[in-house]
Amino acid sequence: MTGLRHALTSCAGAAGLSGSRLDDFVVAVNELLTNAVRHGGGHGHVALWWEAGSVVCEVTDQGPGIPVPRQAHPHRPPAGEPGGWGLWLAAELTDDLRLNTSPDGTTIRVSSRAS
Repeated sequence: MTGLRHALTSCAGAAGLSGSRLDDFVVAVNELLTNAVRHGGGHGHVALWWEAGSVVCEVTDQGPGIPVPRQAHPHRPPAGEPGGWGLWLAAELTDDLRLNTSPDGTTIRVSSRAS
């Protein structure tokens, strides 16, 4: 995944993200990629594009879906909870997070406005 992170950093930087905005976006997408590997069957699809002044990344997997309480809006998990931190962190580090999940897989789209 290191190569993918480097490519993401390069492309998102060329699209206008810089400094901490770029760093935050890369961390957020890395969390989504980690979730796709860990919970989504080990593989998925990643797409990155520029849209209306924002860099957008979409990660899709074919896992069993995300439990309903985390589906609508990722809230900060309780301190002792072992899971749910990646999705919450991705939402915190980007301007927008959209989630579509079902028993057939999950698609999560994050975007950050370029400065």
